Amino acid sequence: MATCPQGHQSGADDYCDVCGTQLAPAPQPDPQPASRPASRPEPAEPAEACPVCQTPRAGQFCEVCGHDYSGTGVSVQPPVAGAGARWEAVTAADRTYYEKVVAEGGPDAAAMAFPPYCPERSFALYGEQVRIGRRSRARNLQPEIDLSGPPEDPGVSHLHAVLLAQPDGTWMLVDPGSSNGTQVNGKPLKVNVPVRVGAGDRIHLGAWTVITIREGTP
Repeated sequence: MATCPQGHQSGADDYCDVCGTQLAPAPQPDPQPASRPASRPEPAEPAEACPVCQTPRAGQFCEVCGHDYSGTGVSVQPPVAGAGARWEAVTAADRTYYEKVVAEGGPDAAAMAFPPYCPERSFALYGEQVRIGRRSRARNLQPEIDLSGPPEDPGVSHLHAVLLAQPDGTWMLVDPGSSNGTQVNGKPLKVNVPVRVGAGDRIHLGAWTVITIREGTP
């Protein structure tokens, strides 16, 4: 039996049978907190894309355009007209290297022919990087040292190697992952491992191409 605030005994639980005063409601249990939905795992972040050509990153240097992800490229001003460039790269055909490639029996060795005429060409080295390869409209790639020819070396990749300017005015050479590899003075380069090059160094690539680094003006 309930007791109203006035002290009357009441048989009802809502209002007093004697004076009609509303009785205090029974305390209600605390509502259960709403269950939270299970959290979903965060989606994996997409692979970093090259800011230049949007190719997914696979190393320090973009395999398509040669962009350096490390951001350590040295800003070098292009040469002033008439002042000349300190370094140059001279391209030519090397029969001895060609015969070595054919003797090693590469997959396309039988189809490669040494060019009967391949004049030397000179390229000034300036800027943060100098790309070596063959131009490609599909990839929007125009290397600074363009070996598209004629004559065209079939063993040269579209982006075969990259020369990187250093703070002391010298250059480093890196192969970002060419199909047939790169050699400096007869020693093969490891992929994405820069090697210093200087005057007199000979860079071999493709089926018969040699690039000689010189100090001077093209």
